[in-house]
Amino acid sequence: MECLGVKAVPMGPTPGGGGGGVVVEVREKKGPLRAAIPTMPFPLAVICLFLNTFIPGLGTFISAFTVLCGARSELVAERGACCVFWLNVAAALIQIATAVIMVGWIMSIFWGMDMVILASYRDQSVPQDV
Repeated sequence: MECLGVKAVPMGPTPGGGGGGVVVEVREKKGPLRAAIPTMPFPLAVICLFLNTFIPGLGTFISAFTVLCGARSELVAERGACCVFWLNVAAALIQIATAVIMVGWIMSIFWGMDMVILASYRDQSVPQDV
């Protein structure tokens, strides 16, 4: 089950005399576009969310440049900042191109919400793979 992103850990007997149990840990598997979302300062993430809400793809496009300015992403160590930059530009172009049929607009809003969530984890010093 490890390949599915779910990990089961058997537990021994508890001090109260009860039987053992299983602790299940679930980790979300992210695709390359989702893993490329940069972790920005909170105010910038909120601005990008606002821009993505009213002009689909614009906040995502601006967030791509934050990668070149040193913003972290889950993929930067693996693929490099340049590749992550282009993945974010591709995500912005997909949002812009599909905004006409509402898919890109909704995707853009969710992308902005992910940016804010990642920024709040950054400010709280919580690991990003939650």
